[in-house]
Amino acid sequence: MNRTEFIFAIAIILFIAFVLGWLAYWFLHRFTSTAGGDMSELDRLAQGLHEAEEARDEAIEYFQTREADLTNRLSQTEAELRAAMDGLRNAREQNEQMRSYIDRMQNG
Repeated sequence: MNRTEFIFAIAIILFIAFVLGWLAYWFLHRFTSTAGGDMSELDRLAQGLHEAEEARDEAIEYFQTREADLTNRLSQTEAELRAAMDGLRNAREQNEQMRSYIDRMQNG
């Protein structure tokens, strides 16, 4: 191995060591920055998520209460409608009876 080949081999080894060191630093920085530096951001995101879940739960509870109220009102309205229809039917029957009675009285 002559001097030029030796220098070239050392340069390649040093370049590979540099790349491996840079990759190790990048991985280490990538994993430790989330664990240490960005914890406040993670806490803020967790708090925001918790608040959003609470708001969602409150909205679901409100809509369930509202749905139950509207269902109750619909049932009451339907009952009132049935009662009104029954009253109208009875009134029509009485009207027909009165007409037939009047017709009998006028003809007979």
